[in-house]
Amino acid sequence: MDTIYALASARGKAGVAVVRISGPQAMCSLLPVVGSFGPPRVAALRALKDGDAILDHALVICFEQDRSFTGETVVELHLHGSQAIVQAVLALLGGLSGFRLAEAGEFTRRALENGRLDLAQVEGLADLIESETEMQRRQAMRIFSGELGKRSEIWRQKLLRAAALTEAVLDFADEEVPTDVRPEVLALVGDVLDDLRAEQDGYAVAERIRDGFEVAILGAPNAGKSTLLNRLAGRQAAITSEYAGTTRDVIEVRMDLRGLPVTILDTAGLRETDDPVEAIGVARAIERANTADLRVFLLGGEGDSLPVHPLVDDIVVQGKADTIMADGLSVSGRTGQGVDVLVDRIASVLEQRAASSATITRSRHRQVVDQSVEALESAREVLLNGHEGDEIVADALRLAIGFMDDLVGRIGVEDLLGEIFASFCIGK
Repeated sequence: MDTIYALASARGKAGVAVVRISGPQAMCSLLPVVGSFGPPRVAALRALKDGDAILDHALVICFEQDRSFTGETVVELHLHGSQAIVQAVLALLGGLSGFRLAEAGEFTRRALENGRLDLAQVEGLADLIESETEMQRRQAMRIFSGELGKRSEIWRQKLLRAAALTEAVLDFADEEVPTDVRPEVLALVGDVLDDLRAEQDGYAVAERIRDGFEVAILGAPNAGKSTLLNRLAGRQAAITSEYAGTTRDVIEVRMDLRGLPVTILDTAGLRETDDPVEAIGVARAIERANTADLRVFLLGGEGDSLPVHPLVDDIVVQGKADTIMADGLSVSGRTGQGVDVLVDRIASVLEQRAASSATITRSRHRQVVDQSVEALESAREVLLNGHEGDEIVADALRLAIGFMDDLVGRIGVEDLLGEIFASFCIGK
């Protein structure tokens, strides 16, 4: 296998730049460059030489095989962050026999191939790199730390036990089996089904934490929706004017609310109109309102009658608090009055939902869990219906065990790897 190298830190001028090397020749071929290595996993200051020329004074850290991120011998060079130094070191490495520049995600792919990570952890690492908010970081770290792999292994062991009991009945079909194994098999299947259904229930929230919640601001024309959006965004994201119907399309602003990724939607004022363009905007507003995770109904103080009605968790707030006196929650996008309270209310609702998030976070995970539930439900139905059909139960259990292997990438993942690693940068 080739020894690969790449810049592992961000490109451009910086205080420190990290170059990572992984592969069988990582240490032996670098010996003339660094002179000598310090103890494993201990940084040692060394002069990096290209012949007699000193390229830089760098910290050199070596990791032994099976004690590194990739599972191979790894060397990291912590250089001064000059672009000239980085280019000189990369050119030197490129001239060494058996060395080549790493492809995108190749370090992580080797970690997967060498058993240092399972597929779910690789996906968690990709989400961790892309995380923008604290809640996204926490969720991605749970997956990267192996929580999904641990849970799937528990499910797999229970299903293996159930399959072994069922197979024993089949193997001794012509003899009397001293114990009826069906109650234990049924209990094991039921335990796994309960866990998998909980994962199904919490998937939508986990997906939202990963991709972002949508909060739509709804109201009549000129209720102050765009002004409120601009106040929340801290910039002029939407055009505002005293004329009703200024907003014709849905305007989106991405925000971080208490660590949650949230997209605020400013929508067209909801009213009947003969203007065909405004009518399209109203239709789009209603469509996005129906798919949003949470709606904020901004009242204009004129007896608003809207075609969309609040749901249980939706927030109703009086707008233009600087000019309209009202009981309850009221805000002014112009002055900022009540906006902090509104943000806290939105965040509280979304935090309550986030508390029920699942371990599965991707559509691939959801598909595998759905298939597992389907297989186990068929097995459970047969188990509840009497003493026949052990072959059907055994087949369903084998199928479910295979799905558990799919979840963490033990089998059938080659077609997924290209898509997954396409999101990684070179050096990771």
